[in-house]
Amino acid sequence: MKIQRRFVIGCSLLLVLPVLLAIHVAGKEKKGSADKYVCSEQNPGQMCNADTTCGSASTPCSVDIKRTGSGASVTPGIAGAKANKPFCVKVGTTVTWKSESKHVGFVVDFGPSSPFDQEAIIGGSDRTVSAVAKKPGCFKFSAGACVSGEAYGMCGETSTEIIVTAAN
Repeated sequence: MKIQRRFVIGCSLLLVLPVLLAIHVAGKEKKGSADKYVCSEQNPGQMCNADTTCGSASTPCSVDIKRTGSGASVTPGIAGAKANKPFCVKVGTTVTWKSESKHVGFVVDFGPSSPFDQEAIIGGSDRTVSAVAKKPGCFKFSAGACVSGEAYGMCGETSTEIIVTAAN
């Protein structure tokens, strides 16, 4: 009897395990698609409209970088903009990178592919940095923000994207 019960329990586990594994994998795939980068889409410029475009060739775009409890945040000066979400600018737009928080320094790093003349932009609450978007395309970047004079661990980072569209 003991052997028969163990056999039944073992077979039941073998039947249930693939179902649980399939549910787990399906959940991961769904989460992964929600975290997908806009730059990996076929035409990332399609997301650009009045609600996602910051500034213009004649109006600068202001981007606020902050240290948050869970890392850092990058928020473009667009009404209703959410932090760390992709945003758009047009070629020729001056982007002013700043921190409205006190005593915060930041680094914005585009790596080897940047829409601006420099790969990294370094500034802070006492030093805004302006750069003109020159190269159209979709660019992933990371931003780090640190509270100056604080203890170890007061820095945070995040990643997001900027889509630079051709000027009309």
